[in-house]
Amino acid sequence: MKPATARYGILSLLLGALAVGAGCASSNSPGTTEEPVAVEAVADADVGADLPSLEGEPTLDEYLTYAGRNNPGLRAAFNRWEAALDLVPQAKSLPDPKLSYTNYVEEVETRVGPQRWNVSLAQTFPWFGKLSLRGRMALEAAHAARQHYEAARLRLLFEFKRAYYEYYYLGRAVAVTEENVQLLGDLGDVALAQYRAGAVPHSAVIRAQIELAKGQDRLSTLRDMREPLVADLNAALGRPPDAPLPWPKELPAETADVTSEKLLEWLERNNPELKALDFATAKENAAVALARKDRYPDITLGVTYIETDEAIMAGTDDSGKDPVLAMLSINLPLWAGKYRAAEREARARLDAALSERENRRNALAADVKMAWYSLHDAARKITLYKETLIPQADQGLKVTQQAFKTGKADFLDLIDAQQTLLELQLLYERVRVNRARRLAELEMLVGRPILQPEPAAEEELKEDPRTFE
Repeated sequence: MKPATARYGILSLLLGALAVGAGCASSNSPGTTEEPVAVEAVADADVGADLPSLEGEPTLDEYLTYAGRNNPGLRAAFNRWEAALDLVPQAKSLPDPKLSYTNYVEEVETRVGPQRWNVSLAQTFPWFGKLSLRGRMALEAAHAARQHYEAARLRLLFEFKRAYYEYYYLGRAVAVTEENVQLLGDLGDVALAQYRAGAVPHSAVIRAQIELAKGQDRLSTLRDMREPLVADLNAALGRPPDAPLPWPKELPAETADVTSEKLLEWLERNNPELKALDFATAKENAAVALARKDRYPDITLGVTYIETDEAIMAGTDDSGKDPVLAMLSINLPLWAGKYRAAEREARARLDAALSERENRRNALAADVKMAWYSLHDAARKITLYKETLIPQADQGLKVTQQAFKTGKADFLDLIDAQQTLLELQLLYERVRVNRARRLAELEMLVGRPILQPEPAAEEELKEDPRTFE
């Protein structure tokens, strides 16, 4: 029987070969330096970073920063992207080597001695280019996941701005309606006093009471709307629904002076949904190439060591010599119909990705056109209400009040003038909110702030993650 040290030496040799095979598995395909770079590319998102304080009267930017760091849906999209990145090294790695040990229940007698056991090591190598294509598919999917995260972030910012602007409008509507209710109450007292003095008919008192009741009902409705709007905002912030939020003080007053053609150019270049579909198309392109390579066999290389004791007959040549066997095997891709079907499937998926991208681009372009029209329509109406209608209604109310004092206008004319001014003031606040919402929607669609200067082309190229090699 051979010394134990000899056996341990052979086992160590095979285990060393196993380690080399594992090393080959990690270096068989292109480098993976892109994955950590991609993760660092969104360090400015600060997902899960320290949250800003929302004490006092936070600004809109502070709210948006808080939502970007604390919203659970956005964290979920970020984690899906990280998970997709971790699939890349898995797809680019060789299959695990196989180490097998066989113990002979009954020793196999040979001329040079009885064989007791053997140990084998085998490694499968996919056909040239398969691992690279699998890695490319996983990397393109990871890039698409990043763009899905970016789309979720832009959607979150838009949804928060939409609710925030609606919350601002509610606050202004409550304030204006409270002032109107107070005025209607005063007018009702005046109408009652004049009725008792015989200066106005009883119908004026009834009209004043009706308008006051309508105003109080409107005010109650507006006040009750605050709770669900606060809950909507807190949901985007990742906070409890009853967490207090102060009334917003003001809206952004900027008007975007940009053409629809420029917006469509930005849409094509920056929209994360379209970028995600571009990466999905690149993935399907790699899948078509991989389907073609599946027609070629994979190769398995192996080595087997057989432990052999000393021969029974002394003086036998090569007594106790341990044989080492080399092994080569390939799989046989004989079923051509299966591989043709796989190629057709891959090409159909590629065509579907291209069509989906075109369809989504057309829909987003239509959304941009509509939002751009609504933005300019709101800007026009803001000028109309601010410079024409509200000043005229205010002047009309003052004229009616003077005429009422001199007996040239009745009480109902005074109430109508007051209600006209109220409606115009609320419509003015509504179109201001509409303008801000449309601007936020356009920024979500084109994937960038509209009011900031356009970045240089070389900077955009540096941020483009679509390179594989």
